[in-house]
Amino acid sequence: MNSERYQVVIVGAGLVGAAAALALGRQGLRVALIERQPPQLPDASWDTRIYAISPASQCFLERLGAWQRMDANRIQPVFRMEVKGDTVGAIRFDAYEAGVSHLATIAESGRLQHALWQALQADGNVALMCPATIDRIEREESRTRLMLADGAQLEAELLVGADGGASRIREWAGLGSTLTPYGQSGVVANFACERPHRGIAFEWFFDHDILAWLPLGGTSGNQLSMVWSTPTAHADELVALEAAALAEKVQAAGHSQLGGLRLLTPAVAFPLRLNRVAAVVAPGVALIGDAAHGVHPLAGQGVNLGFGDAEALVEVLTAHRKSHCGDVRVLQRYARARAEPVQRMQALTHGLHHLFASEHAGWLRNTGMTWLNRLPPLKAALVREAMS
Repeated sequence: MNSERYQVVIVGAGLVGAAAALALGRQGLRVALIERQPPQLPDASWDTRIYAISPASQCFLERLGAWQRMDANRIQPVFRMEVKGDTVGAIRFDAYEAGVSHLATIAESGRLQHALWQALQADGNVALMCPATIDRIEREESRTRLMLADGAQLEAELLVGADGGASRIREWAGLGSTLTPYGQSGVVANFACERPHRGIAFEWFFDHDILAWLPLGGTSGNQLSMVWSTPTAHADELVALEAAALAEKVQAAGHSQLGGLRLLTPAVAFPLRLNRVAAVVAPGVALIGDAAHGVHPLAGQGVNLGFGDAEALVEVLTAHRKSHCGDVRVLQRYARARAEPVQRMQALTHGLHHLFASEHAGWLRNTGMTWLNRLPPLKAALVREAMS
């Protein structure tokens, strides 16, 4: 059977994979995108997967024409973030003080996924293989051959793994990863709150626990998304609670900052772990997004790192468009460009987790926050780092 030939085949049409495919297609490369199932159409309910999109990622999505397809009533800029300890420690990050319009924008995963998919279909530059599953992958000299379950065959100069933390492409390529479990789970749920959030995000550091409230969009301005990082046994207890009991527990943990809470979506939990990948490229292979790294969600930077991967890979391939896309010398340029940002964010989130979420760090946690809050230049530098 004849194979369709592509310069780049991307496996995984999540947010990062779809953005990478859209960007590469815009640059005139011959691209195919393989995904098991199409994204669900958004409905009126709130998505339990919420992301804090950095201004840099937002600009990338705007250039792709995807951000403009989002419902403006379902996205929410964050103008201020208040981080608190369990006693007197507190830090306030303010967009106005930092000289920026907003710190981040809260968006639902499903709606952003749908916007990217719409942009892909409207462009028509990418071959969408969906629904599709891969039966076999073979490396043949300078190309990779993929056999799909429906009998179709593809050949690629470059195979991009955008297939998540348990990446099949990473495993096939022999690019090993080291998982470090935190012994915690992240519990997520959405709530209606009694008082409007006014675009303010809240985060509390307790012994062993980190609780975040993110402001959701909507005309009333009184919905929030919760992420509670806590030991797995406690996470299981939270998920098992009745709606009213969970709302009461979350309200109490957040010191009734926004008044009474009412559960909008059932709570779900996911394990937290650090994922370090020693090498993100090999001849004919590159990893992006969660396939390339995993970080603690306390800073909300995982998806932004992924968008940074996509943007960097596109820049490298575009700058060397006369080269073979799978040339490992070209791909190493991508790997070098992403090494420092990823390592820096992993070190930051890993360190903060151990420093602030430890029962032995109470004094340091609260004193450190108070000290940092009195240093506006350092706070502004942290804001710029998070926005990039």
